[in-house]
Amino acid sequence: MMSDYKVEMINDDMQEFFVEFHGPKDSLYEVGVWKVRVELPDAYPYKSPSIGFVNKIFHPNVDELSGSVCLDVINQTWSPMFDLVNVFEVFLPQLLLYPNASDPLNGDAAALMIRDHATYEQRVKEYCERYAKPEDIGAVEEKDSSEDELSEDGYASSDDGIVGQPDP
Repeated sequence: MMSDYKVEMINDDMQEFFVEFHGPKDSLYEVGVWKVRVELPDAYPYKSPSIGFVNKIFHPNVDELSGSVCLDVINQTWSPMFDLVNVFEVFLPQLLLYPNASDPLNGDAAALMIRDHATYEQRVKEYCERYAKPEDIGAVEEKDSSEDELSEDGYASSDDGIVGQPDP
């Protein structure tokens, strides 16, 4: 069912995996490519999956440190009739096309979107250029050597911003 997407399994139980996700056309995120972590609950498809961006994204409804997507948004629209393709072809594109600054997980992004939309758009584009290039999704978990230089510019803070498996 996910044959149009690059999928990387995290473990053998098939409940956790990464999906390569491209930003929706005609959006600020169009040039971005993200590694998205998907966790299926035991009650799936009756309960919605947990979705999180592994590489950084600047968006009011995505937590900048954890990459978590606002669960209220997905839970309100989730139905057992949906499948994972709906998440990547409908839910995530809609989330990126229509951010909701009134229910933020990233307060800075929401405030900037409301007060200074031009600067908000510029910051989104900077994050796409800095963190969401095709070559970035393969190197997300290997940022140890480059993390210090990213921290100097004030956009990245620490390894807390990297979602994925902990180092052994």
